[in-house]
Amino acid sequence: MKRTGMMMLSMLTALAISACVPTESSPQVGEKLDEINGRLDKIEQTLRSNRAGAAAANRGRQPQRRPGPDPEKTYSVAVEGAPAVGPADAKVTVVKAFEFACPFCERARGTMDQIREEYGDDVRIVYKHYIVHPGSATVPAQASCAAGMQGKWKAMEDLIWDKAFKAGRDLSEGKMEELAKEAGLDMAKYKADMEGACKELVQKDHQQMAKVGVTGTPGFFINGRFLRGAQPFPAFKAVIDEEMKKADERIGKGTPKGKYYDEWVISKGEKSL
Repeated sequence: MKRTGMMMLSMLTALAISACVPTESSPQVGEKLDEINGRLDKIEQTLRSNRAGAAAANRGRQPQRRPGPDPEKTYSVAVEGAPAVGPADAKVTVVKAFEFACPFCERARGTMDQIREEYGDDVRIVYKHYIVHPGSATVPAQASCAAGMQGKWKAMEDLIWDKAFKAGRDLSEGKMEELAKEAGLDMAKYKADMEGACKELVQKDHQQMAKVGVTGTPGFFINGRFLRGAQPFPAFKAVIDEEMKKADERIGKGTPKGKYYDEWVISKGEKSL
């Protein structure tokens, strides 16, 4: 439609130009020019209207982005059975949604170490898989899970980051088997868990994280409160300190320390976005 309109506009313009040299033998040239100019105006108005309509239609077709978790709300983030560093009765639980193909997830490792150094056993770090790049991140996720089945999740996690991701980003199945042997795993059990329980666990983690609004990695829930991305330590400290104060007050009023997360995050938190 736009191309046809432009062709018509060009043709009428040419006619107008060819008629712009009046002679004494053409007394009606002025009237013709007025008529042509009127047609040109109408065509121009039509083209403008069509362009405006197309732009509006394109805007209407743009997908709406799903809203993220509200950082002021508490979300019920399941942690049972997930690998963790720190005691189960810690006052503050930091859940890290991550994948092994994510450079920002690797960058956040140092911040997690800093948190543990700062708060000790008052904080635990829980790890949940959220796969953004299934072609490269699924196998190492299952491999770390299989190591966890033998009590060596943290050792395998460190090996994957340091000797696979940071050393050429080789996250292949062969590389994972090499690292599993280095970690001292029972390889028969490792392979069985890779193909069985760990496939289901990684998928379950992803679904749980998506339910509470995670759309990318890394994402963190600090006693259920969301913090997006590999932010610097002070950003984590601000939320942790707020949650630590709440925990101290509630525990002081009678909430058993060992049941704090279940009672105030799991039970009272938002179940979905």
